[in-house]
Amino acid sequence: MKYPARPATIPPQLPEWDPAWSRIVEARTSDGTHEFHVLDTLPALTAAGVEPTGTIVALHGNPTWSYLWRRLARATVDAAQSGARAWRLVAPDQLEMGFSERLPHSAMPTPKSPEVRRIADRIADFDAVVSDLFAEVAATGSDTHPIVTIGHDWGGVLSLGWAARNTDRVAAAISLNTAVHQPEDAPVPAPLRATLAGPMLPTATVLTDWFLRVTLSLGDLDAETKDAFHAPYRKAEDRWAIGNFVADIPVDDTHASDPELQRIGRDIAAFDKPALLVWGPKDPVFLERYLRDLRQRLPQADVHRFETASHLVSEDHDVPGLVLDWLSAQFDSPETANTPAEAAPAKGSSARSGTAASAQGSSSGSAADVRAVAAILDARRDDESIASVDFAQNPAQQITWRHLWHVTTSIANGLLDLGVKPGDRVSMLVPPGNNLTAALYACLKIGAVAVVADAGLGPKGMTRAITSADPQWIIGELPGLTLARAFGWPGRRISVRPLGPVRSRLFKTETSLTELSRTPHRDELPSPAPDADAAILFTSGSTGPAKGVRYTHADISSLAAVLTRTFNVTEGTGLVAGFPPFALLGPAIGATSVTPDMSVTKPKTLTATAIADAIIAGRATMVFASPAAYLNVAATASELDEQQRAACAGVELVLSAGAPVPLELMDAIAEVFPNASIHSPYGMTEGLLLTDIDRDGVAAADATGDLGVCVGQPIDGVELALAPIDESGESSDELLQGETAQGRLGEFVVSAAHIKSGYDNLWRTTADSARDDLHGLTWHRTNDIGHVDDAGRVWLEGRLQHVVTTPRGPVGPGGLEALIDSDEQVSRSSVVGIGPVGTQALVAVLDAEGTSLSPGLAPLDLSARLREKVAEAGGHDLTAVLVAPEFPTDIRHNSKIDRSRLATWADSVLAGGPVRGSV
Repeated sequence: MKYPARPATIPPQLPEWDPAWSRIVEARTSDGTHEFHVLDTLPALTAAGVEPTGTIVALHGNPTWSYLWRRLARATVDAAQSGARAWRLVAPDQLEMGFSERLPHSAMPTPKSPEVRRIADRIADFDAVVSDLFAEVAATGSDTHPIVTIGHDWGGVLSLGWAARNTDRVAAAISLNTAVHQPEDAPVPAPLRATLAGPMLPTATVLTDWFLRVTLSLGDLDAETKDAFHAPYRKAEDRWAIGNFVADIPVDDTHASDPELQRIGRDIAAFDKPALLVWGPKDPVFLERYLRDLRQRLPQADVHRFETASHLVSEDHDVPGLVLDWLSAQFDSPETANTPAEAAPAKGSSARSGTAASAQGSSSGSAADVRAVAAILDARRDDESIASVDFAQNPAQQITWRHLWHVTTSIANGLLDLGVKPGDRVSMLVPPGNNLTAALYACLKIGAVAVVADAGLGPKGMTRAITSADPQWIIGELPGLTLARAFGWPGRRISVRPLGPVRSRLFKTETSLTELSRTPHRDELPSPAPDADAAILFTSGSTGPAKGVRYTHADISSLAAVLTRTFNVTEGTGLVAGFPPFALLGPAIGATSVTPDMSVTKPKTLTATAIADAIIAGRATMVFASPAAYLNVAATASELDEQQRAACAGVELVLSAGAPVPLELMDAIAEVFPNASIHSPYGMTEGLLLTDIDRDGVAAADATGDLGVCVGQPIDGVELALAPIDESGESSDELLQGETAQGRLGEFVVSAAHIKSGYDNLWRTTADSARDDLHGLTWHRTNDIGHVDDAGRVWLEGRLQHVVTTPRGPVGPGGLEALIDSDEQVSRSSVVGIGPVGTQALVAVLDAEGTSLSPGLAPLDLSARLREKVAEAGGHDLTAVLVAPEFPTDIRHNSKIDRSRLATWADSVLAGGPVRGSV
């Protein structure tokens, strides 16, 4: 079958496509002059009276075309018209793809066909087109502005290769899902293997549109968008290049294009300009190993992962917004704005950190002020008193400070001998207790980074979290190693205990902590810098995919200092830690830490007798647990014997974290710990201690009648501001403090030495959360909403994404929920919004569990009573009161309600859907 030549054409009218963007460019390539269809926003900018001050050159992959960049084109034009830097976007359709020229062919494409256009030819084509366009610009004398490349799929590696060979012109590079290197010991991804198999290649790519349809299924595309991507590929003669591209994939070193791909890889590794890697982890072709390879070649690159995205990441998420934000961070600061490409400094931060250069700030003090995390442990190396008691082991295991120092130092030396380097990531698949403490502090001593993903995330959530962090090592107990093997988690494996030859081979473990603990000590261990990463702690995932929160050594030292300062936790204090994050701080503050007998993923398994036994073993005067855990402690208090009651009576301080504690629960806790001061500090993974309130404070706050949950006032060292919420439910860029913040509904924004340093591999999330610069401090947007009263107390009213935008203005659901929960027939509630933004109706959803209520509409008397309460307190009207068969909550705290899921359920029920459907 012969395929005739055809000239380049202009696309028809397509959704989201401006015909003014299209032009035909003739360029002289390696085999003659050819016509290319090019997306070029210059005419649109000129028509708007805007002169470009930067150029983005974009390259699509296979089987897409420049339509892939339509939203970036629109975003750049809109931004330029609004006064931002004017980026011109140039996006050619590769030769024979999209609406560019088709060459004549006499046979189907195969890997060895002389008609196949190779990788080297495509880079030469790209160079020819953009060079001709740049020549136009040079003729006007305005060619000094920055040039940035962006590519996707095979366009990613081609554009990166071109950028690396044109560093005199290119100021920065961006790539979406792509690959540079196919490891010899890893198979080609299954979809490609199937396509490359013999006659399947022409059948799947040219004779049918199967390859195109499968690719377009890897994104959330509507029918119109899919049809637009199909537009240049209606017939087999239009699709020859799709098969050409697949045929030219170098699957091994015998392929004709393999030497060129290897050269490109080396060139990219020498590229030292700013770079951004955007990734959709659900891509079945461009797998995590390809991102890992790119990060090794571009260590300066920022990374942003859209955890729910697949191959067509730009179709699923706001990639244009991310790109423009990143470009602004690179080029719009006073030092870099309007700077020629060759003079633009490389501001990209560590790819591991995912931290925006513009969002960096020093919140941890100078290096001289920071005490090493293991300083107290090292100072107590000869102390024979008890450092830790682990009730998770049977029998309970006690270890001294001397033993803990010796074991952690030996393990640290053993890890170094094994090949663990400072900065390596080590996934901790070990439950809280002595083993985890030993592994963690051994890593901290040598500058390895501990990755902690809560088992409460479940296998899927943990897989997503650990894959995102991409650790080089895993230290695990048998259950963790089993999950790692089953789900293919990355990292060389170390067991806690020796497994024996058979199980060692099964789980691919190289050694054990037990064996490493016998390693002789070196004279000196590496000394990590204060600003070096120390840990990646994952959030609970209660409001979306769990995020990895980066803590440096300075951050952890500051957190230890805050705990010491705020609650007088000093050396020798006995601390029962039923809340895992604080169990690990014991050696950093010199406290004797006791891990009670409980399941980490099930806080309600902590009983009164278990916590009393832990108090006795550690001679503890301080107890830390979650509200869900305390509920069961109070419920099982009758099982305490006389000695256990006496031990509980000796506790001086009770702390609860993870969720606010209502006065009723505080009163119940006081029955168990009659002589303790009961506190409920407020915090989050990003800032574990921010405000504090005690039992008397909660009682005083309750008496005011304010709506919400009062969490007290900021602790010493924490600055708090409020970003007011507008009618659309968004928080303002303006920050209010003092009297101007009082009584306003807003998002809480905090600054402190012990808040996170960033989010891991989430560049935009980091930049957005730390975008404020009030008083020159580094701030964190908490995503928690509420108000500050005239006494300076903080009242929580929910999460920013759960704001209900009623015709009367925005409403924080937590305030009304606290009011509804006070009714004797209600165990807990959730207030959600139904309908369009700005006109949402308020609906109260009650939890049926633990009550006599039946799922469906609430009883008329209860509904009327709750409506009256809400109307009197806030002037709001409840459209409906529903009872849900179950409430979706996070596992870690067993208290954070997923209001989004309840809103979907309520909307369905009110529309006539099933009451007992999945919530």
